Amino acid sequence: MALVAIVGRPNVGKSTLFNRLTESRRAIVSEEAGTTRDRQYGKAEWGKKEFSVVDTGGLVTNSDDIFEDAINQQVKIAIDESELILFLVDVQSGVCDLDMEVAKVLRTSKKPVLLVVNKTDNNDLIYSSAEFYKLGLGDPFCISSLSGFGTGDLLDEVVKQLPDELSNDGFDASLPRIAVVGRPNAGKSSLINAFIGEERNIVTDIAGTTRDSIYTQYNKFGKSFYLVDTAGIRKKSKVNEDLEFYSVMRSIRAIENSDVCILMLDATRGIEGQDQNIFSLIQRNKKSLVVCVNKWDLVEERSSKSVKIMEEAIRARFAPFTDFPIIFASALTKHHIFKVIEETMRVFENRRRRIPTPKLNEYLLPLIDNYPPPAIKGKYIKIKYVMQIPDTQVPTILFFANLPQYVKDPYKRYLENKIREQWDFSGTPLQIFFSDKSPDRK
Repeated sequence: MALVAIVGRPNVGKSTLFNRLTESRRAIVSEEAGTTRDRQYGKAEWGKKEFSVVDTGGLVTNSDDIFEDAINQQVKIAIDESELILFLVDVQSGVCDLDMEVAKVLRTSKKPVLLVVNKTDNNDLIYSSAEFYKLGLGDPFCISSLSGFGTGDLLDEVVKQLPDELSNDGFDASLPRIAVVGRPNAGKSSLINAFIGEERNIVTDIAGTTRDSIYTQYNKFGKSFYLVDTAGIRKKSKVNEDLEFYSVMRSIRAIENSDVCILMLDATRGIEGQDQNIFSLIQRNKKSLVVCVNKWDLVEERSSKSVKIMEEAIRARFAPFTDFPIIFASALTKHHIFKVIEETMRVFENRRRRIPTPKLNEYLLPLIDNYPPPAIKGKYIKIKYVMQIPDTQVPTILFFANLPQYVKDPYKRYLENKIREQWDFSGTPLQIFFSDKSPDRK
């Protein structure tokens, strides 16, 4: 998935633009320069094209801010990793020396750059944008991040500039990609080494040893796929090295480019907030999931009761999505590691599962008749037909009804649970949609 970086000097509205593009309020917006200390990641979609957006801290020089060097390093890493750069400037402040310095950096980056002039809230300010031609970065796009003025034209140009598909780097696209993710030092590299039976990746007790996403092809016992060992994802407040910022970005992109994620949990530490953050990232990207509780050999009490308690705790923290396999293993002793492989391949097959339309209707329509959607404002919802949409990233079930807008999330969850009871979709997300258009049953 393509990555777009928003860069510029402090207080030009980068976080406001990030929130506008991602339709969120994740980035903190403040009049105080330097509010954004590290990068925010989000998803944007325009014209049926989805891409990632990163909001960077403002580039600064010779300030009293103790975070200056760290912010500048983050911005440079974001520039290196992105496919397109949005250089944001402030029309009300005009061109300043720092804008010239940033423009110089961007001209030498050899990356496509769109010059975006922010805070153009009236025609007079739009005319003032002409002075930014002196930056040597082409025609300026006049927008207002706050009101949304001009952002549609900007997004049209963004999707035009982005590549249709990123390079596969020589990998066989037909093979499934399995990303091994988790907090640092959870045993990700050890797990892959145990899988392939050799010291392919560096394994140490130092969190963050794996600096890059390393692809290893697994081809044993009739199974073939790519394993992706990713750098440990940790809380941003704990990341102090520039290379670790790079690793976090590559880890996120590995999740985006994978089919199934093996989420590694440390049995000796239990479930922490960062585990939930990684799980949320997997969910937002609609990736299939296998949870591996590593270092189980180090737990003193390893009874069936303790396994059940741990399983219940994991599913409770990751609810409402709870239909995924959990394997208790040890990469060090190789206990249950091949069960992780087997479950991962099973989950991948579930991701590709296709249910014939007659079977869907035969099973679901009687259930719907016995328990129809609740009436809304005296109007009764009639579901007439069900089908699975072909060639989708994840299994997607489409229901045709007379009043699709009145079907609420609780009833959608009911239908999803019934589908999961009948067919094995363990580990993979299901998408449920409703439409009032008549289906083509040919």
